[in-house]
Amino acid sequence: MTCITSTFKALCLSFLFVTAVASRPTNRPKVFNVQRYGAKADGKTDNAKAFTSIWNSACTRKGGNSKIYVPKGTFYLSGLEFVGPCVNQIEFVNDGTLLAPANPRDIKQDIWIKFRYINNLIISGAGTLDGQGKESWPLNDCHKNPNCPKLAMTMGFAFVNNSRINGITSLNSKMGHFNFFSVHHFNITNVTITAPGDSPNTDGLKFGFCSNINISNTHIGTGDDCIAILSGTTNMDISNVTCGPGHGISVGSLGKNKEEKDVNGLTVRDIVFNGTSDGIRIKTWESSASKILVSNFVYENIQMINVGNPINIDQKYCPHPPCEKKGESHVQIQDLKLKNIYGTSTNKVAVNLQCSKSFPCKKIELIDINLEHKGVEGGPSTAIVAIRDIIPPPLRTVFNDVYIAYELMDTDLHQIMRSNQGLSEEHCQRYIRQLPPYPRQSITDKFPNVYPLAIDLIEKMLTFDPRRRITVLDALAHPYLNSLHEISDEPECTIPFNFDFEQHALSEEQMKELIYREALAFNPEYQPAIA
Repeated sequence: MTCITSTFKALCLSFLFVTAVASRPTNRPKVFNVQRYGAKADGKTDNAKAFTSIWNSACTRKGGNSKIYVPKGTFYLSGLEFVGPCVNQIEFVNDGTLLAPANPRDIKQDIWIKFRYINNLIISGAGTLDGQGKESWPLNDCHKNPNCPKLAMTMGFAFVNNSRINGITSLNSKMGHFNFFSVHHFNITNVTITAPGDSPNTDGLKFGFCSNINISNTHIGTGDDCIAILSGTTNMDISNVTCGPGHGISVGSLGKNKEEKDVNGLTVRDIVFNGTSDGIRIKTWESSASKILVSNFVYENIQMINVGNPINIDQKYCPHPPCEKKGESHVQIQDLKLKNIYGTSTNKVAVNLQCSKSFPCKKIELIDINLEHKGVEGGPSTAIVAIRDIIPPPLRTVFNDVYIAYELMDTDLHQIMRSNQGLSEEHCQRYIRQLPPYPRQSITDKFPNVYPLAIDLIEKMLTFDPRRRITVLDALAHPYLNSLHEISDEPECTIPFNFDFEQHALSEEQMKELIYREALAFNPEYQPAIA
């Protein structure tokens, strides 16, 4: 009897445990495998209707989160549009190959796969988006052919928030790879974007009117901008990205249209540009239609490997010359910091800061710029500068080829620098403020064998603050010099000094003659005999 009772108790406890587990709510999403819903991985059958049907089921499901799963295989798609809002979070996992039509006319929309009006979207997987752009690239000539076909971008996001992409690959897009419009709080990690360097307009990531974007651990190689940042984009962080081939990380072009908005809050760090035409690039149209502000940019820890234009601010942007000169750009660029940018340039001009004369660049800080020319022209790398206020680095040695300071402005210096703007007093103040602090050094410790009175005089003469620095008369009266100076034996100047010779340039021979006569004036015993 005791044995039966124990067995009954065990069965009851087991039943209660199973009931409790079954009644516990689960957060595991419902998986929608596209093949189980009719999609065929033969690379030929158009699966657009099947994918759309699966999306609608997943998006409207009320029982929890949903996961759309694309297994390995090749799934041909003529075009997709996934529209929200959805009831819960959706994860789109692609481990296969999504294949676009080779003929661009078979895609009836501007973006091959688009997501709209969705929150909390996740796109992940080890799969590939194959745009099959090879047949389309020769048709990309709209700048000279008004009858050119409209080519589709690979994937686009509009009004998609609090979402992310991880691990996906985009291959050979017809136009841009990923396009983002009015997207906020979006993360992009471990993405690979690939197209030949000569494939036109195949931008990697393009953003307009977006905010709070994070891009990291991503490789981009295209025929256009690796990352393009357009009007109205704010608070973007780009890190650990390799770019090449391509046209670099570009802000713009900006200013062409009236409705454009400011671009601010960009951080670009720990980047490698390899074989790109440009590295850091800001481009604005001359005689622009909108007056907008580009500000608060930080570029830091960036390597250039055989880059055509490592640092390029171009406010006379002209993509298809010849261009009609209509005036200066109205886009204001200010508060840019470029630090620890190093590597090699294929062009002699490694730093090109061509700013607007009407709205000159302001508060540009260059620190630790070390760019070596490796092009066929030979010679060191140079810079072209046309800006209003540049904060130079504290030491010339850390800037190597280019040192930007007031004394170099408005000089030729072997065409290293060119400027059409003066530096303001505010600039000088800002430069002094940004110098790093240095503790006072003990001259006695550095020169222990020097006479103490000489050390005392030197320390008084080397005081940085002019209000505390010793005057000439006080220095002459100092105990170290007092015995060598007699106040009553001061020479008197009978006529004013003539500095007229400083008002005009002297030739080399004139300079030699002037030095010779000055030397004779102080050493009359060497005057040549008069015949």
